[in-house]
Amino acid sequence: MRLAAVDRQGFLLGLTPGLTLADARARIPHLVAVDMDRAADAALLARLADWCDRYTPLVAIEEPDGLVLDITGCVHLFASEAGLRRTVMQGLARGGLTVRGSVAGTPQAAAALARFGRKALGRHDIVPPGEEEMAVRPLPAAALGVSPEVLLALTRAGLKTVGDLAERPRAPLAARFGADLPVRLARILGQEDIGISPRRPLPPCLVERRFAEPVAREEDIDAALAGLAHRAGRILAERGEGGRRFEAAFFRADGRVTRLAVATGRPARDAAVVMRLFRERLAALADPLDPGFGFDLLRLAVTACEPLGESQVSLDGRTVEDEEVAALIDRLGARFGAAAVLRPAFVDTHIPERAVRMVPAALDDDGTAPPCGWPVERPADPPARPVHLFDPPQPIEALAEVPDGPPLRFRWRRVLHEIARAEGPERIAPEWWRDEAGEEPTRDYYRVEDARGRRFWVFRQGLFGEAPAPRWFLHGIFA
Repeated sequence: MRLAAVDRQGFLLGLTPGLTLADARARIPHLVAVDMDRAADAALLARLADWCDRYTPLVAIEEPDGLVLDITGCVHLFASEAGLRRTVMQGLARGGLTVRGSVAGTPQAAAALARFGRKALGRHDIVPPGEEEMAVRPLPAAALGVSPEVLLALTRAGLKTVGDLAERPRAPLAARFGADLPVRLARILGQEDIGISPRRPLPPCLVERRFAEPVAREEDIDAALAGLAHRAGRILAERGEGGRRFEAAFFRADGRVTRLAVATGRPARDAAVVMRLFRERLAALADPLDPGFGFDLLRLAVTACEPLGESQVSLDGRTVEDEEVAALIDRLGARFGAAAVLRPAFVDTHIPERAVRMVPAALDDDGTAPPCGWPVERPADPPARPVHLFDPPQPIEALAEVPDGPPLRFRWRRVLHEIARAEGPERIAPEWWRDEAGEEPTRDYYRVEDARGRRFWVFRQGLFGEAPAPRWFLHGIFA
């Protein structure tokens, strides 16, 4: 067993990560050691990343103990880069954390300065644009984040600092230490910037409200959120768009972040509609929204947008009816969850029981195949299939004039039906690309009408001359 991390006091006493626990106890008999909990550490880091969302929407986790914030366009809210850094550092320190942070032009340079920078080496907390190379040159080669084997080889070659590597041609470095080393070197020197991969993608529309003093009254929170909805609606209107998904983030003064999301059946930018959904969502929470000591920041993000033009209600009232249905779907989805309100969606397959699937009514189709429209039939044609099918198909006793022909009569639920007219067959073979296709017999479907005018959809499962013997089933009834 080895030490994974040490606190400041242990470091001052000579303990370092990687030292065996036995050696550490031999040096310090009263050493307090606990098992490392990587899951708890990751959860804490994720919570800190959520807290940092108040400063910028672009936050990335650099495991095992780092956060990278892209503060482009956010500095003006805190007067300067130094003011933003000081605010973040003080907030984390109030939470009992020991933190080091630097601001640089590339994520790799900032992370290297925060982890390995020392005042004796000319550490820079704020690196002016274009001066990354001068700031990182005194750092040890370990700041590149290379593997222990490559680091050992660099040390043996006398390349102990980033500056030593920066003075060498890149081609020999790549040939001797791997192609990854020059890439890391260019990024830490500020010569290449690939940005960060944020935990949460940047939404198309984002508005927020900061409070000088935390607010806790429900009326104030509702009014602030309504104001954000109006601002987002104006932005969407200028773009000719509407939102399909809205997410409200409530940042508490103690660092806890609560997020609530709602979805709409069609693009919307009316603040009243959005607020009605959020109120339904808040009323349906099993654990009510707890402001604690108050919220100091509210943020509304439109995470999905679609084009939305100006609509005019038609004279026949159809648009009004569609709007009412969409509003009902949105309200039910906000109260019971999007997964509880479903609608049928067409699936491009010939197997009848697989031709429809249920999807959330407020969301688009999310299957692996592209969404397919419902098949359109000419008004003069009779329906090819019943609207409602039996699940599973009902077994029947049928008598056919010829083995492969339509039934002359069949018995279903003790009632005998004499066939007056029949149309078919419509042969449906199993889908050969499915694993279970070899176990599914071929089906021959018939549309039949009995002497009393009732119409049925029946099929024969299996072919004559093949095992098992064919059987007849009733799959649906035409209305």
